[in-house]
Amino acid sequence: MRAAAILGLGCSVTDLRPFQTDNSVEWRIAMPASAADADAIVVFGGDGTVHRHLGQLVQLGLPVLVVPAGSGNDFAGSLALRGVRDSLGAWQKFCADAGNVRQIDLGIITPLDVGETPEPDLSAALGARYFCCVAGIGLDAEVARRANRLPRWLRGNGGYVLALLSTIFTFAPFPLKILLPGDGQTATASWTISSDQPTLLAAFANTPLYGGGMKIAPRAKMDDRVLDVCQVGGIDPFRFLSLFPRVYAGKHLAIREVEYFQAPRLRVETKRPFEVYADGEFVCRTPVEVAVQPAALRVITLSA
Repeated sequence: MRAAAILGLGCSVTDLRPFQTDNSVEWRIAMPASAADADAIVVFGGDGTVHRHLGQLVQLGLPVLVVPAGSGNDFAGSLALRGVRDSLGAWQKFCADAGNVRQIDLGIITPLDVGETPEPDLSAALGARYFCCVAGIGLDAEVARRANRLPRWLRGNGGYVLALLSTIFTFAPFPLKILLPGDGQTATASWTISSDQPTLLAAFANTPLYGGGMKIAPRAKMDDRVLDVCQVGGIDPFRFLSLFPRVYAGKHLAIREVEYFQAPRLRVETKRPFEVYADGEFVCRTPVEVAVQPAALRVITLSA
């Protein structure tokens, strides 16, 4: 068997050695573009590393194992790979019988300021970008932007919360409009307004977790063919902070300012362009279309 390893920021061949005990596996250090002849790809890194390679990983169609080694590891955590030991166990099982591979959905974001996109497959559109965890607009995106400026070790140890504390008292709710297709599916459907209200943040989730373990979308599943949308309306900053710990337990959905629903596809419009972040990385600015691409990625897990 041939395996390709992608080493993210801060990772080295030393991190690969525990995975190289099987002499029947031929390894190479590679980028996705040069891994076409491999049988599997092992990605060492966090959500940002996975995010940056998603387009090529989808095109290759190979089983992908994530080894959580970044400042944010919510994607691996959502796959029940909570540490190197879990990933190593999943790899050993894959080498034994390759029976622990599952297909999961991915989100995809398409900027709309370059014109309409007629293709049902949004990945073919100009500027479209896959994401594995959560895309966010508003406070969420601003916090991600500030957290990215922190030292890497601090980002992985409460950096999101620190960035939130420095942002919440200066960030004001803004008008945000969410539109859904009239028939829910087709590319040519008319769009109807689902939500039009002052918004503090809006998150579009493929996984339950983001921001270092917060359950922003506690009902999200990676194979249900829909995105979970969590929209937080105008709320007093002090009240927001007092309720914030509920997000880690996924118990924030009962708060009256929170709206939660599921959709396979939607559009987001704002009066002025707002930054859109996904998996902690800057993607583009509004307006955007956000959708799910079912069964887009094959992943290696502890159990199929």
